[in-house]
Amino acid sequence: MNSKYYDSNNIFAQILRGELPCKKIYEDKGVLAFYDKYPDAPVHILVVPKSQYISYDDFIFKASAEEIVGFFKTVREITYKYNLEKTGYRLVTNYGENGEQVVPHFHMHILGGKRLGKHVNL
Repeated sequence: MNSKYYDSNNIFAQILRGELPCKKIYEDKGVLAFYDKYPDAPVHILVVPKSQYISYDDFIFKASAEEIVGFFKTVREITYKYNLEKTGYRLVTNYGENGEQVVPHFHMHILGGKRLGKHVNL
């Protein structure tokens, strides 16, 4: 996963187009959030911008300030919706080959609901 070009057939693009199902928990004009199909914690939510960004780096470089702020405010709203601010949570985004990014669409994992330890294998 080292492409400079967005793959419109990646799994998140298919979910965003409604071609694949997801357990949606939040949606607005710019963001979709849903439960991870293979959770690593009791609460494991994926937050995905609807625009085509390959990675965190791509998102920060190309997205508008409004889009970036909206995305991260949504992440915060979701953590509070699940009361994760009371006990703690982890935010994870994988980047590139060494970061084990599997899906070439920027997304953030929200993990919580238990003590996560020093490392989580995503």
